[in-house]
Amino acid sequence: MAGLSRRTFLGGVGAAGLGTVLGAQLANAATTATDACVADITAYLGSYTNETPAGHGLDVSGRTGTVPTLQPVKTVPGVPNASWFGLSRDRRTLYVTDEGDNGKIAALNVDNPAKPRLLGSKSSKGGSPTHLSVHPSQKYVLAANYGTGTVVVLPILAGGRLGDATDLAQHVGAERQAHAHQVVSDPTGRWVLSVDLGADSVYVYKLNLATGKLTLNQQLKLPSGAGPRHLVFHPNGRHAYIVGELRAEVTIASWDAGSGKLTALSVVPAVPPGTTGDQYPGEIITSRDGRFVYATVRGPNTLATFTTADDGAALKLVSTVASGGNWPRHVALDAGEKWFYVSNQRSGTVTWLPRDPATGLPGAVTGSLAVPSVNSVFFV
Repeated sequence: MAGLSRRTFLGGVGAAGLGTVLGAQLANAATTATDACVADITAYLGSYTNETPAGHGLDVSGRTGTVPTLQPVKTVPGVPNASWFGLSRDRRTLYVTDEGDNGKIAALNVDNPAKPRLLGSKSSKGGSPTHLSVHPSQKYVLAANYGTGTVVVLPILAGGRLGDATDLAQHVGAERQAHAHQVVSDPTGRWVLSVDLGADSVYVYKLNLATGKLTLNQQLKLPSGAGPRHLVFHPNGRHAYIVGELRAEVTIASWDAGSGKLTALSVVPAVPPGTTGDQYPGEIITSRDGRFVYATVRGPNTLATFTTADDGAALKLVSTVASGGNWPRHVALDAGEKWFYVSNQRSGTVTWLPRDPATGLPGAVTGSLAVPSVNSVFFV
């Protein structure tokens, strides 16, 4: 997470020398490559420009055919500290967080995915916006300000540009300062959920589509010190999985879309018994068929695999494999769900691991691309 408070919270961010050297190669490639992307698949890479070594902000990368290798194409200027991405339904506009102390949300035209064109940016009305999502109505972008513990609503104007904020919801922590870490819509599109690491809570809001105002419907309080970070829904929409950052565990919750309420059911560890040392989970995702859930864990630097049961009401940890780098902040699956892409922030590497379609299990790392202070990969 960018910003002094975030670095202090997790004890600072380092980087491997190899990542620095190879990252320079990516920067050089970005300045010398042509604008024409010959890749079949475009991926955007986010990195922190205010860390050491400095990242590039927003990089465009490409992949050709079934080969998993990501190739650098170019760096997009004017998008510092890019840390999360959201795409409009028509796939014409990309929204990106600028996770600086004075947070902003950028809008870019991506009619040509290899040539993002900056449309402008708007204040997130808070510090260090770490996550955003495009509301299913396509009327608003919602962002979570980690530094100030707020959720902001920004209207989408003609052409994809953003307007000034219509609302700002403030979270309040009981034992620690509030740190809003994520904001998403439920599968029905009726509710907005924000996960707050500092408040040990998940907030459920109703969004008024006419006014852009949020109304609190529920605050699900998790045990003190859980530090919930991200939430993902099972594809059936009846259960959600909340990964904690301060404890390496996943909370399983049932979801009632009618009332807009979560109910915590059980907790499953994200590391094998006996694991010691730092354990800070980063990202959590599901497979499209709902049979598997995956989470990264910083410290042991692993990608954990869970199987689901009882229509998503139960999880079982079945595998942990090395992420191939240091501090795996984020993981993404490609469109075919054949490859994992892990963003290892401290080593400054994006690694890729094969996924067995039958067992759902990841294999060993087969390659990597150096990106200093990388935080995430987003496929379009």
